[in-house]
Amino acid sequence: MQRDFIPEIKQRGYFNNCTNIDSLNKLIEAGESITAYIGFDCTAKSLHVGSLSQIMLLRMLQKHGHKPIILMGGGTTKIGDPSGKDEARKIISEQDIAENKASMAKVFSKFIQFGEGKTDAIMVDNSEWLDEIKYLEFLQKYGRHFSINRMLTFDSVKLRLEREQNLSFLEFNYMLLQAYDFVELYKRYGCRLQLGGSDQWGNIVNGTDLGRRMGTPELFGLTTNLITTSAGTKMGKTAQGAVWLNEDMLSPYDYWQFWRNTDDQDVIRFLKMFTELDASQIENYAKLQGQELNEAKIALANAATIMCHGKEAAMAAEKTAIEAFVLGKNSEGLPEVAASPTELIFKIMVAGGMAESGGAAKRLLKSNAVKIDDQPVTNEMACLQDVTSNKEVKISVGKKKHYLIKIK
Repeated sequence: MQRDFIPEIKQRGYFNNCTNIDSLNKLIEAGESITAYIGFDCTAKSLHVGSLSQIMLLRMLQKHGHKPIILMGGGTTKIGDPSGKDEARKIISEQDIAENKASMAKVFSKFIQFGEGKTDAIMVDNSEWLDEIKYLEFLQKYGRHFSINRMLTFDSVKLRLEREQNLSFLEFNYMLLQAYDFVELYKRYGCRLQLGGSDQWGNIVNGTDLGRRMGTPELFGLTTNLITTSAGTKMGKTAQGAVWLNEDMLSPYDYWQFWRNTDDQDVIRFLKMFTELDASQIENYAKLQGQELNEAKIALANAATIMCHGKEAAMAAEKTAIEAFVLGKNSEGLPEVAASPTELIFKIMVAGGMAESGGAAKRLLKSNAVKIDDQPVTNEMACLQDVTSNKEVKISVGKKKHYLIKIK
């Protein structure tokens, strides 16, 4: 069972690179249970589906008899990871970091089992050791093991330098601290594997190198492919914003709809990565074409939503979608927006997340893409009382987005 971990992540499309896959395979094949970690900085109150591949990787790791560590970056969030960023993150207060950490932590237990058992996950915070660092002692003991020449070749640094954008010395320290995290996690918990997205390769290799220089047993790094849609956009980013995993930031219905609206070219890939359907089921879905692919999309939406929000929420979302899309009914399960009769419809669309800006909302109205109770509204300056006298109406944006407006 343990030895199936790497073959499965390859088969499901996660695997990108590994520092020494032959040695790691030998450890696993010898029956050793590997302790592995992924770090999550506390930059928002929720993770979004762009982080879901990492969470699913930890879930698979545990399923195959290994032990996950979720490392919350209470310390490193104070600096900000420059990887993949064009500019420095805004400094976040310690209070905001603590609130973000508490809110983010809720989602992990939906996917991963925590406890005292051998393979039960644990959650730790790197502020436990980073806040205690005496900087001069740290530089003397660890700083000498890092080559500036090499660090300048990492993508997180090169991106800024090539674009002549500022990279602060504070951010430059991030990769030292992440490497130190890895060595500290080995000392405390016997952790020998760091997992992360391919954009973290440089930071991860720094950690394995630091371990070697500090005399630890061999540490390993394994990266996953960064997930983009067939259109080339980042996973989890939509015109309406991020697709959050926390229910208080995105309703289960909207979460279900995100997966239901997956592009035809992505649905089989996403079934492999974001569900636990077996290979034979997915192969059957891969044979579908045209409108039949909707069956695969519904299976994806249900499986992904059950995992994140539970079966009841997933079934309710599917029922609401059928009523709204197929039967044309209003449904209590639709996302709700409160508005006054005199409020302009384009402003309601922005407030409700149906359009990213006023200009975008007006363009949707002018292009005949907006309906109130299934009747087109094309006047970009129309208010609710111009088109309805009802106290509750359905607003549809395109064929796939439906909301309830409750009129005050």
